[in-house]
Amino acid sequence: MNIGTRPRLNVNLYTFPRQLVGVGMILICLAAFADQSVAHPGQDEAPPNAKRPAVVSPPGESTATIEMRQGYRYIEANGLPDHNTGRFPGPGNPNAIVAQDYHLRVPITPKLSDKPIPYERQPFGIAINGVLFDPYTAGFWKDDPNSGWREAADPNRRNLGLDANHAHVQPNGAYHYHGVPVPLVTDKERMTLIGWAADGFPIYGPYGYKDADSTEGEIVLLQSSYQLKEGDRPNDAPPGQFDGTYDEDFEYAEGTGELDEFNGRTGPTPEFPMGTYYYVVSNDYPFVPRFFRGEPDPSFDIRGHNGPRNRPRNGQRDRVRDGARDGTQDEQRRNRRVQPDTDTP
Repeated sequence: MNIGTRPRLNVNLYTFPRQLVGVGMILICLAAFADQSVAHPGQDEAPPNAKRPAVVSPPGESTATIEMRQGYRYIEANGLPDHNTGRFPGPGNPNAIVAQDYHLRVPITPKLSDKPIPYERQPFGIAINGVLFDPYTAGFWKDDPNSGWREAADPNRRNLGLDANHAHVQPNGAYHYHGVPVPLVTDKERMTLIGWAADGFPIYGPYGYKDADSTEGEIVLLQSSYQLKEGDRPNDAPPGQFDGTYDEDFEYAEGTGELDEFNGRTGPTPEFPMGTYYYVVSNDYPFVPRFFRGEPDPSFDIRGHNGPRNRPRNGQRDRVRDGARDGTQDEQRRNRRVQPDTDTP
């Protein structure tokens, strides 16, 4: 509330009766309270990039294990985050967080494909805490999946009901990330392994070595190479300019950032000092990569988060509780990273 915008009362308080002065002060305070409530609109009225504060603890303990055998990383998780979240359900997202039952695997030594492999309505990968990366929305121009124009899940431009972790909840209760999982990237001075893609390549946070071929140089915020197209959309498209409303508003412009068409690059990392191909979840579009560099494992073929490998555990919809984050979670998260085999992807 900007008090300076209030009209001034031309009252001489030295001659005004004290009782009326007291009443007047009460009325002024009540008016200030009313203005303050207007100054904090609900989520639906918030600016496009508004995100829910992460002030609520998840409805249960996060479990995520990785076991390496027979050439694969086998990942089992209940999908509950190991950090506070926004309040769900809430405006813009009526779904409560529910424990899931993920049984996934990725190859320890993934192989590069000869061409990009797109994917549709399935997770891109899984974070080290057992939460999925799922970048796409189910919205299309004219509500027509055949229109060729998918609504972009851009946390910086649209109100998607996301929390401060760039995550929200599917109708089946699956909490998932649409962008950088902020609680997993706490150190801006190092590369941070945050998960595994469905094709087996590692996923890192947005900070990496300025020189992709060296681990000795400066750590910088890595930029994607996608740019907004210029001008107006064509006649058979949504009216208006290319403004980021749709995925098709963006195009890959080689060399404009540090990352390639897959939002990744090749080089050494703390976990792979001899070098590997790795993906990056960036602060700018596409945030989570939109193509695979290798062949995704069939265990990630979970359409719309309602597949047989992704059902709410025991069918329960646990109540979200308020509470502080457990101090042991950082140690648990480090253990889930699992050092890679001697084979280098």
